[in-house]
Amino acid sequence: METRAGDPGAFAQFDLSRVDSPAFVVDAARLRQNLSILADIRDRAGIKVLAALKAFSMWKVAPLVGEYLDGVCTSGLWEAELAAEHYAGEIATYCAAYKAEDLPMICRLSDHVIFNSPGQIARFRPLLEAQGGGFDVGLRINPMHAEGEVPRYDPCAPHSRLGFPVDQLDAADLEGVTGLHFHTLCEQDFEPLRRTWEAVLPRIERFLPRLKWLNFGGGHHITRADYQRDELIEFLKAVKTQTGCELYLEPGEAVALDAGILVGTVLDTHWNGMPLAITDISATCHMPDVLEAPYRPAMLGELPFDEDRVDEGQGGAVRLGGPSCLAGDVIGDYRFPVEVEPGLRFAFLDQAHYSMVKTTTFNGVPLPSIWLWDSESDALECVKRFTYQDFRDRLS
Repeated sequence: METRAGDPGAFAQFDLSRVDSPAFVVDAARLRQNLSILADIRDRAGIKVLAALKAFSMWKVAPLVGEYLDGVCTSGLWEAELAAEHYAGEIATYCAAYKAEDLPMICRLSDHVIFNSPGQIARFRPLLEAQGGGFDVGLRINPMHAEGEVPRYDPCAPHSRLGFPVDQLDAADLEGVTGLHFHTLCEQDFEPLRRTWEAVLPRIERFLPRLKWLNFGGGHHITRADYQRDELIEFLKAVKTQTGCELYLEPGEAVALDAGILVGTVLDTHWNGMPLAITDISATCHMPDVLEAPYRPAMLGELPFDEDRVDEGQGGAVRLGGPSCLAGDVIGDYRFPVEVEPGLRFAFLDQAHYSMVKTTTFNGVPLPSIWLWDSESDALECVKRFTYQDFRDRLS
């Protein structure tokens, strides 16, 4: 299982006992650092950058996002409403399939309404025309060029439902369309984007004179230390000159990369062929990507261990699992710098994006509280605590 690396940054000095457990803690200073990098790319390349709310929608920091970026991209009516209520700048909305009853409000709230197929656009054209304008209509295309390492997260995997296959695109499909969108990356650097553009350009080149904008979606790990930012800037400038189109990027994970931790507590320990620990963090409820991707989240302060001897009960590692009744609610194997016993606090790194928006209350497992910390000023604020009533009110 791949370990998703995490940079502890200022969290290496954070006292985990300052918050309750489980809890997400987001560092505003690291957010500012990430956002400033994205804004620098935007300014030097002459493009627009939108934050993807699907990855990080902690609207407490919406004013901070608005200081740096051009707006947000949303995935449907509720995210569009959240964007309109809390975020500044443009709103670009894409959904794999819209409901007719949602579209009027989405059109009123959004600057770009991006469809997944020409068939949807044609079917909803009377409804779109009835809105009286004020928004652009876009089409998401599938470049038919796979760059993803995990098929589940690859929008260009065979038989993908996401985006209209670019090899089927013709002029009639672009009636009323002013921009094209594609999203093919997941936690990747610059070269996959360049290769994708080289694959898609011959397919769309003849349509460029009728387009106003191109949206290259998300999955760009721009704020990662080893990302090739200068190469990205030169590429974007060249594409803008080549196409005459306004260019958009929609980073999600890059906005909050390494900006948050998930704090947990060991609740119990025992032995079943190897050391086991049950925690108040659940992979199923709090970090579902651990089971879906799968990946192994990095832990703050963890030590290396002998992976070949773990299943023998040797090697120094403890297997961590959540409190739910799902047998597969296992986070992974970890070697702690101290003895593992009930009450021990620990934290997983790089948990601000996706984990926070994917949490569930399966099995009645409580949701983590949400805290905002500023590592520069040391200010700490509890933004949200979830109660039994939050669990109850989602049910009937």
